[in-house]
Amino acid sequence: MDGKLRSMTSIYLLSGDQVLLLYRIGSRIVDQLYTGSAGGHFEPDEVSDARACVLREMNEELGLTEADVEHLALRYVTLRLKNGEIRQNYYFFAELKDPSVELKSTEGVLRWFDWDSALSCEMPYTAKYVCEHFRREGRYTDKLYGGSATEAGVVFTVLDEF
Repeated sequence: MDGKLRSMTSIYLLSGDQVLLLYRIGSRIVDQLYTGSAGGHFEPDEVSDARACVLREMNEELGLTEADVEHLALRYVTLRLKNGEIRQNYYFFAELKDPSVELKSTEGVLRWFDWDSALSCEMPYTAKYVCEHFRREGRYTDKLYGGSATEAGVVFTVLDEF
């Protein structure tokens, strides 16, 4: 293991019991899979600020700013070893203030799903487990969860400050 890191962020926009997913087209890393509404890799000046990264990605890909959402929160941080690199994913969730606004993405096709339908979509490995956990438990709390990926799934732990 040579210690290569790939840090990425993603945001899941919500409206009531629906979640906005992106069918990503043309990505080098995640292609022809459903992902969060927007997301991507950290820029060098964002290495210590996942919130700045997700806000930039949301603006670049959807044309939205922080003023267009409410209850923006980092809810999950996951780790996975893949292709010789440690992949760190920072998952944010937020409510879209005006879900009637027509959104378009520069990265693929957006679509609103109810949670049952969303969970039947093909997603990246840790994203699928994050969405399942959020639907089952995470949406009822304000906790931050850490997740470690294994071949059997992702093991989540509440990240308490101490």
